[in-house]
Amino acid sequence: MTKAELRKTYKLLRKHLSEDEVDNLSLKIANQILTLPVWNYEFYHTFLSITEHKEVNTDYLLNILSGKDKHIVISKSNFSTTEMTHYLLTDSTTIKKNEWNIPEPVSGIPIDSKQIDVVFIPLLAFDKFGHRIGYGKGFYDKFLTECKPETIKIGLSFFEAETVINEVFETDVKLDFCVTPERVYNFN
Repeated sequence: MTKAELRKTYKLLRKHLSEDEVDNLSLKIANQILTLPVWNYEFYHTFLSITEHKEVNTDYLLNILSGKDKHIVISKSNFSTTEMTHYLLTDSTTIKKNEWNIPEPVSGIPIDSKQIDVVFIPLLAFDKFGHRIGYGKGFYDKFLTECKPETIKIGLSFFEAETVINEVFETDVKLDFCVTPERVYNFN
């Protein structure tokens, strides 16, 4: 399947999930995340879920990170430049949905991409080689190239891996891990 076909397929699969299924699967993913060898770092970037798109609910992940006293970093997207600016999530951070229903910080303490140790990445599909398909705008590929080379990249998916994604481009940044409700894929 092409990237466009995979996007369509996985958007439809997510659309058919109930709210309870999204929550239960998200909790299973959070429990799988606990088994990853990534807890000796300081700065963890995560996305805030777009509930309208039935993305993995990262509230469970936020609770884990907070409970482990990690610095949590969230982003704001600029759709004209496809760039993301990053902010430390604190008790005083105000979150507001943008026009695409993406929850984002209004302002806050800026964090440079090079400071981030671990990135949790939203995606629609991925394959057994660590290639992923997002929404197609390139935000994460651009952001991940700004991070230090050793930054750990972890995809979160309700669904298991495709065998292979065709149409992989040089600018596509591979995952180190992908976490599903049933297992952790290690691409290293």
